[in-house]
Amino acid sequence: MVPGAQHVRVDTGGTLAETAERVRRALPQDGFIVTVGGDCGVDLEPVAAALRRYGDRLNLVWFDAHGDMNTPATSPSGAFHGMILRTLLGEGPSGLVPSPALRPDQIALAGTRSLDPAEADYIRRTGIGGLSTIDENAVLYIHVDLDVLDGITSVGYPEPNGLSAEALTEEIAALAARHEIVGLGITEYAPADPKDEEMLRHLVPELVRLCRASVP
Repeated sequence: MVPGAQHVRVDTGGTLAETAERVRRALPQDGFIVTVGGDCGVDLEPVAAALRRYGDRLNLVWFDAHGDMNTPATSPSGAFHGMILRTLLGEGPSGLVPSPALRPDQIALAGTRSLDPAEADYIRRTGIGGLSTIDENAVLYIHVDLDVLDGITSVGYPEPNGLSAEALTEEIAALAARHEIVGLGITEYAPADPKDEEMLRHLVPELVRLCRASVP
């Protein structure tokens, strides 16, 4: 579903840290990058690499039904994909926290509607906001967990009342018209319904096209 002249497959390692190292080695040094998972954890190294490159200019736009802001101490499941954003913010499993880490004001949540109590408390305390909080001079990395969509079943943890494919496209088109987009992550696809696949075969290439053609 992802168009491009060069596709690089990264096999998982025996540990999360080993997988992260493999992704780190596979990343190109520059240019627009699309990362496809797998769960949200695959975006750890691409976002960390973008942060090292762009520093304070980078904003991370997190299209996701869930906050992914638990820590190992607060996570109900212990699953890393529910801790990935908090790890990028500097609190996470040993060996996976990037340096430098993101600041809360570099995060914009979109489509988020299912939060654990500890995540909701963290968002309140740190003031993490939505798309309206993005700095006008920011470059963007856009993360899309497909459970942000309404009615999709080909994901691990579907949630009702999400965005339509059209609404997601419109929001990303608006971002691409105002900001340079340096990376795109598309995660959590678990094929289960041919209707979802048909929808995504139209949606995913369009998201890639919009982000690749973003304003520099």
